[in-house]
Amino acid sequence: MSREMQRLRAEHAALVTLSRIILDMTDAPYPPASDDLVSARGQLRDALIRHLKCEDWILYPRLMAAGDAELIRITREFELEMGGLAADFVAYDNKWMRERVAADWPGFCRETKIVLDLLAMRIEREERELYPLAENLYASAAALGPAVRDGSIISS
Repeated sequence: MSREMQRLRAEHAALVTLSRIILDMTDAPYPPASDDLVSARGQLRDALIRHLKCEDWILYPRLMAAGDAELIRITREFELEMGGLAADFVAYDNKWMRERVAADWPGFCRETKIVLDLLAMRIEREERELYPLAENLYASAAALGPAVRDGSIISS
């Protein structure tokens, strides 16, 4: 597996872990210490933004450049869907400021579970459908030798 794919999978694992931490907080009948929740949400937001940038700026363009019609179709589908999920996450994050969370803990918990469930489903789908295709592309390019690795398909 390429270093890039290892990094993307590690980012998925971190997103899942951060989501679980936040979901555990939402199981409580009352809000946790505000700083704990703000910190966890900030870490999730930063990790998600970093991950999306890697996909948008590195992974998707490389997959699109491969020239395989099915790979291009799937990549476009994920790209379009992720844009919606990213926008939904930003709207959620902007909506639930510290004061609003304290004022409507049950509402925050409900909405957080929805947003994080969508994120979890997306990660699962990428791991199952998109990442194996990317790994196959990277493996094929690596097998072709340094000339391909130095090009746009793969970098080490």
